[in-house]
Amino acid sequence: GSQVKIAEDGEILIKGKHVFQGYLNNAEETAKTLDKDNWLHSGDLGHLDSENYLSITGRKKNLIITAGGENIAPEMIENKLKSIGGLEHAVVIGDQRKYLSALITLSPEAFSISKEIGSSASSAEEISKCKKFNEYMQNQVSAINTQMARVQTIKKFSILSSDFSEETGELTPTQKTKRNVILSKYADEVEKLY
Repeated sequence: GSQVKIAEDGEILIKGKHVFQGYLNNAEETAKTLDKDNWLHSGDLGHLDSENYLSITGRKKNLIITAGGENIAPEMIENKLKSIGGLEHAVVIGDQRKYLSALITLSPEAFSISKEIGSSASSAEEISKCKKFNEYMQNQVSAINTQMARVQTIKKFSILSSDFSEETGELTPTQKTKRNVILSKYADEVEKLY
């Protein structure tokens, strides 16, 4: 009894008896969530494959629209970047910009990688400024870029000297990044990338 379809903008729509009828005494919010045909607009982006398996690729509210008009879900790119050894968090940026960039933070593994590549850096701040470590990170990012479409590639990145945390306001209690907080807090770093 459940139906799923993908809207023209990539949003996942759901319909069925299991979908709620609307918000109690809030017609305005109901109209934002349920369309006239009772399709629930989930806010998630995704696609159905040839066997009708659903893949969720991101959140509509996080969609980056580049200066060239390309719609890019940053979560997929961020997850690929997080696979890099020594990298803890990644936030892809590029809304209304000519290309994508990323703000990244270091994991504890960055210290051992730094030593392995011959760096004497002993703090996150020193590692973030270390030429050898930046070259290592650039090689890793370049390798990931080969797996993506040209418009999805990261052209520049900035290694931040401190990690994101719930206490400093960049992470939610479930450890998800607060994109707007990070973009505001690190606005100067973002501008240096463009």
